Order: sequence, then C-alpha cells, then structure tokens
Amino acid sequence: MTPLAALIRRDIKIALRVGGGALIGVLFFLTVTVLMPFAIGPDLPLLARLGPAILWLGALLASLLTLDRLFTADHDDGSLDLIVMGRTPLELACAAKALAHWLAAGVPLIAATPVLGLLLNLDAAATSAVALTLLVGTPALTFTGMIGAALAVTLHRGGLLLAVLVLPLSIPVLIFGVAASQAAITGPLSFGTPFSILCALSLVSFVVGPFAAAASLRHGLD
Repeated sequence: MTPLAALIRRDIKIALRVGGGALIGVLFFLTVTVLMPFAIGPDLPLLARLGPAILWLGALLASLLTLDRLFTADHDDGSLDLIVMGRTPLELACAAKALAHWLAAGVPLIAATPVLGLLLNLDAAATSAVALTLLVGTPALTFTGMIGAALAVTLHRGGLLLAVLVLPLSIPVLIFGVAASQAAITGPLSFGTPFSILCALSLVSFVVGPFAAAASLRHGLD
C-alpha cells in the first residue's frame, strides 16, 4: 500500500469512529433540514422553492463543522510533524487528507440528500439536481476549507479563525450551487452555465488548496 493510500485509509477510519466528526456533520445537516419546515411554516410551494438553498446551506455549515478536525488531531498527537518531514510531498499528503475528509464527511451528506428532500417538498427530479450539484460542489468546500484548517491548526482559538477564513471562500460555491439547482428545477436560466462554473470552482480548489495548505503548515510549524 502506498503512503498516500495508507493516509487516506487511516483518516477515513478515524473519521468514522464514534466522535470522529463525520457522523456529527450528517446529524447537523439533518437537524438544519428538519427545523427549516417548522420555521417557514406550512407553505409547501415556498418550501419547495427554498429547498435547494436550505440543503446547500446545511451542507456548507455541516462541512465547516468538521473541518477543524482535518489537521488538529494530527497536530495534537505529533503525527502532523511526521507527515511534514516524510518523503511524500506535503502537497500530496494534504490532498490525500482532504480527499479522505470528503469521502467520510461529504459523501454521507450527498447520500442523505434524497431523504431530506422529501421533508422540503422536493420531487425526485429536484432532489436529483441538488444531489448532483452537491456531488460536484462539496469537494470545493473541502479543499478551500483545508486552507483555513491549515492556517488555524497552530493558532490559539483557531476554530473561530477557521470560520472567518473559510466562509468568504465558500460563498461563490454556495451561490453557483444554489443557482444550478434552481435552474434545473424552475429555470429560466440554463443549468449548464452555473453548473460549469461550479465544476471550475472545484477544479481550481483542487489545484490551489493543497499548495496553499502545505505552505501554511510549513510556515506554522517552523
């Protein structure tokens, strides 16, 4: 097994353990989605119009909730120093950790979307559109959030700094994710335009995120 595959497998196992953080994100996503119908009221057409935005906002907050565990646990037990000093390039190690985080925390959110869509009065086509945009857009949330997690890992009260750093970077992903979902459901805009921009945001974050996170870790651990 290659070092990167071993790192991905290790992080997934840790995330799926009790208290590992992955299930906390899903429970938070479920809580936000369940409470929204009570807050909005019995207006089903309004609930259906706001459904994609509610699901995307819940996924964004749930992803942010688990990002602080991306490097903190490794920093606390000293394994982050070993990763930094290892033979594997730190940029690839950061990408592997972000991929493991998305598989453990992001994929369950996407899998829960069809069930939660029923609570928001979304039909099968609308729920499928939202799930597709989440599948494409949540990697961008993870790889951009990794930059904030790397900056905050060596700082006191880094969790507060993480939210301040990550939320502005996540707003474009939220905007185009909701726009693509709404275009697929109601129009009149074309689904392809915001969806293509969403794909581009994920690709850019996949390229930039590991390099920025690795530079932050090297600077913070020196």
